[in-house]
Amino acid sequence: MGYLNFLITNRLFLLAGFLLTFTSSFGQTHFISLFASEIKGAVGLTDGAWGGIYTIGTTLSAVTMIWAGALTDRFRVRQLSLWVMLSLAAACLAMALVPNSFILVFVIYALRLMGQGMLSQLGAVAMSRWFVAARGRALSLSSMGFAVGQAVLPIIFVVILGSWQWRNLWILAALCVLAMIPAIQILLRQERTPQSMADDTQSLGMGGRHWTRAQMLRHPLFYILFPLILGPAAWGTALFFQQVHFTEVKGWSLGAYVALMPIYTVSSISFTFITGWAIDRFGVKWIIPFQLVPFGISFLVLAYADTIFMAGVGLVIFGVGQGTQGTSTAAFWSVFYGTKNLGAIKAAAAALMVFGSAIGPGISGAFIDYGIDFPDQMIPFAFFYFGGAVLAGLGILRYQRDLPVAP
Repeated sequence: MGYLNFLITNRLFLLAGFLLTFTSSFGQTHFISLFASEIKGAVGLTDGAWGGIYTIGTTLSAVTMIWAGALTDRFRVRQLSLWVMLSLAAACLAMALVPNSFILVFVIYALRLMGQGMLSQLGAVAMSRWFVAARGRALSLSSMGFAVGQAVLPIIFVVILGSWQWRNLWILAALCVLAMIPAIQILLRQERTPQSMADDTQSLGMGGRHWTRAQMLRHPLFYILFPLILGPAAWGTALFFQQVHFTEVKGWSLGAYVALMPIYTVSSISFTFITGWAIDRFGVKWIIPFQLVPFGISFLVLAYADTIFMAGVGLVIFGVGQGTQGTSTAAFWSVFYGTKNLGAIKAAAAALMVFGSAIGPGISGAFIDYGIDFPDQMIPFAFFYFGGAVLAGLGILRYQRDLPVAP
């Protein structure tokens, strides 16, 4: 079944997944960081202090995700998404009213937990469970919400920021989240397993069994993939978190840099679809080892870029990595560890990913305060990506033999 026929047949479920991932944007770094200058000025923070607060709040959300993410094994998406989205809207309102740095920690915590954490988890788990034969295509289509949110929202809100007070924009963000709730509830009114997956079908993992989270945490492959999970979250988050500082160091306007986001998004979307097709055609095990390489190349290009054109080249390559990573990582857990306990398993991985997104801004902000600008930091970060790619390749090469012959 081609992408178009697949999209038409399963349009309600795929649109629900799209809206879940799109709405997560309001808790993602690429959105929050747009207000970095205004937030720092309002509560009196340096780059390092702002990065530290972001790290603390995001780390707390990562710890909470270990428990909260497992709720996707117990509740339907329709039920859980309602409370998550209401909580995210409340967090946006709290940011509009935040009075000091102490309260800011808890606001960041709520935004990151409900946005980046839970809504991303709901979108990925839903697609992995609802679809088996077409899991790659389902994940690639639903993850368009990430790409569209990252391309459209920064441009819209940066333009409005020129004439609106920044706190009012967070009220607008809360209203946008609330507006999505009725749509999700209607789309999932009769939430069920789509036609592409039989009601009694479960995808088995390594050894032909369903793994529990405890078993996964005792398995070497999970730890071998640490750099693969941490790298894009930590240093990719730092790239967007430090975009105001990055453009100032390079001598570019923030508006010109943000205007590159649609180009980055086209690249990300293209490779999201390519990766989804490749997963269904060849298997996720052949994709995972290579997904970190574009990240490393893009960081080298951006580190040495001296024109906005070269920045665009770097972001296009970064988009290749994002498009590949977003789909393949989500598919990996269900293929290698099964779908029965997918919520709990992915919650552990999501917690590690969220923790990565916590330390990235903190580490990069601290180095900036010590006089090491972010472009200079990107060079060692690039080699972190390359090392992680080699490690992931060795791990997959060893453990792919344990996969069921006919998943």
